Amino acid sequence: MLKKNPHVYVTRLLPEIILNRMSELFNLEVNNSDKQLNGDDLKKVFNEFDVVVPTVTDKINTEIIKSSGQNLKLIANFGNGVDHIDIDSANKKGIFVTNTPGVLSEDTADIAMALILAVPRRLFEGEKKIREKNWSGWSPNFMLGRRIYGKKLGIVGMGRIGSAVARRAKSFGLNINYHNRNRVAESIEKELNATYWASLDQMLSSMDIISLNCPHTPATYHLLSPRRLKLIKRDAYIVNTSRGEVLHQDTLIELLQEKKIMGAGLDVFEKEPLIDERLLNLKNVFLLPHMSSATLEGRVEMGERVIINIRTMVDGHRPPDRVISGTTI
Repeated sequence: MLKKNPHVYVTRLLPEIILNRMSELFNLEVNNSDKQLNGDDLKKVFNEFDVVVPTVTDKINTEIIKSSGQNLKLIANFGNGVDHIDIDSANKKGIFVTNTPGVLSEDTADIAMALILAVPRRLFEGEKKIREKNWSGWSPNFMLGRRIYGKKLGIVGMGRIGSAVARRAKSFGLNINYHNRNRVAESIEKELNATYWASLDQMLSSMDIISLNCPHTPATYHLLSPRRLKLIKRDAYIVNTSRGEVLHQDTLIELLQEKKIMGAGLDVFEKEPLIDERLLNLKNVFLLPHMSSATLEGRVEMGERVIINIRTMVDGHRPPDRVISGTTI
């Protein structure tokens, strides 16, 4: 249980409306520099505050958890993914961890669908030619891409985001296929006319477009391993709006360079914000700066969920979005 006016620290600048609301409800301090905190800074914060509100840029490992003071009761993550937090260490120390599930599903699915459209149709290349004044006019063979309609889309991870991607893709006439840890309800399969593949290997080798929508956990680290990436068809495309660690980036780059995969749309990277120079030199890759969830509405909703989780603990109840071992319960 938290005290009535908990001392709360926010590690990055959030939308002003959320910070104003938090300052009304809690004893709030904010990292106004809006720069990523280093390990020593995080240790100090964890030792002094009752609640810490981190973001994906904060690497909260075992050492930082161990440095926390006895007053720290809650890590109220601003975001859905919690792969940057050592949840097991927090649980062992009696610290609750919460996230903001479901808030960003539609926004992320919008960007995934945008990449599914943009990469096969070479939209980035076309826009670049205009900006570089390198267009001499229309011709029959100019900027030929691939048709979307009728193609087979393979979704890796059919949770909230994967299902939202499937609904959009169905409207564009793609054939929906998916691999998931558990098969979804029959009603959802019927609604989406979706085909379930128990074997990820078999699905990957049969798809025209692959969309990665699974969370990053120890089980999904390099889920698309070098072996699995080499199963993908030469004329296929891959889109990743989940986490960079879900696929083996070096192998993907090599396959793209050798045109053994036709193209890729990437919003996330293994070592972001560092971007492999080889990606920057590829024409068959559309790169975005981890912006799939970047809408004002989404960020405000995330903040509201953080506030609900904190206030619920202040009221003596278990927060609704508590996470244990990477799973919301």
